[in-house]
Amino acid sequence: MELTKRQIAEKQWHVIYTKSKWEKKVDELLMQKGYESWCPVQKQERRWSDRKKIIEVPLFRSYVFIKVAKEDYSSILATAGVVNFLYFEKKPAIIREAEIEEIKKYLGLSTASIQIIDMTNLPVQTKVEINQGLFMGRRGEVIKSGKNNVFVRLESLNMMMIVEFKVNEISPL
Repeated sequence: MELTKRQIAEKQWHVIYTKSKWEKKVDELLMQKGYESWCPVQKQERRWSDRKKIIEVPLFRSYVFIKVAKEDYSSILATAGVVNFLYFEKKPAIIREAEIEEIKKYLGLSTASIQIIDMTNLPVQTKVEINQGLFMGRRGEVIKSGKNNVFVRLESLNMMMIVEFKVNEISPL
């Protein structure tokens, strides 16, 4: 089946959420169905008591990227191991082609090592910088965190303030 220019143009990169530890299997199943999918992996050394081994570990846990059009959503969701599309503002999240290419380019480097930081449940004592609002540019330390909010200790004038921030308003140092 040959695609028209319009159909090719409508295809965009999306993120699908998979069952735990199904990323590579889902990627394989989607490619078997003829979709352009990608599960970025990086090599890591794992040690057991009797040996060491280099294995490929998914870069993003439970996520696989797929380039599809809206008409393909139901077929994708019917794939074993696929839970749902990742949503942003009540719409399936779309990833720019340039971002996909940047990740691919970086992973192609022999020295590539990317650490993904889950911003939910930041560990206590993590040093952070405030990115937005009244305290923008200030640095502090996490004293408590949850799924959506983080409580940060800010020190000023020999006083300590505990301020609640949304997860997207801070970044770890």
